[in-house]
Amino acid sequence: MNNTRFATAIHIMTLLAKSPQEWLTSDWVAGSINVNPVIVRKEISVLREAGLIVSRQGKEGGSHLAKDAVNITIAEIYRSVKNTEVLGKKNQNPNPACSVGKEINSHLNTLFEETDQLVSQFLGDKSLQEFADQFE
Repeated sequence: MNNTRFATAIHIMTLLAKSPQEWLTSDWVAGSINVNPVIVRKEISVLREAGLIVSRQGKEGGSHLAKDAVNITIAEIYRSVKNTEVLGKKNQNPNPACSVGKEINSHLNTLFEETDQLVSQFLGDKSLQEFADQFE
């Protein structure tokens, strides 16, 4: 994943974990990340669809965690925003006449799947609470 979606999502989730009783606005969260609130609202929408946060609109609106931070794994956050393989993309049209080219994508599929499983296992052993506890 060579973009900032995971970093943005984990930042949002950490802020929510640090203020579990508050409804944080996207503007306030955006100020912490130093990005446009539209980016925050997009990721909040994705995290809400994944069942990780709840939001409400209006004057008293904002977002907070859907469950305790101790019950949310970093892997859940990662999976909610993952849009590319950890190792990148495969070449779309390798040469089928080449001994490597004709089989490369099937072997890469296996490698990509194994890598993704390892990342998910590693992140699955870490809770959002453990991550958030690193911050004062």
